[in-house]
Amino acid sequence: MNENYDDIINLPHYEPKHHKRMPPEMRAAQFAPFAALTGYDDAIAQATIQNAQPEAPSTSDFVDEL
Repeated sequence: MNENYDDIINLPHYEPKHHKRMPPEMRAAQFAPFAALTGYDDAIAQATIQNAQPEAPSTSDFVDEL
């Protein structure tokens, strides 16, 4: 391993002494305003609605079969 880190590589992970660690749910909420894909949730919801409802066949589908 790299000689530069030999003195710290086996130390235990730092734990704060004066406050508890933040729960993962709260940490994730901090980054929510910076979502890279704006409108993604709306697009997924719309696709779910469209795929859940079967489309009625149009009259042009019947004409194509003839």
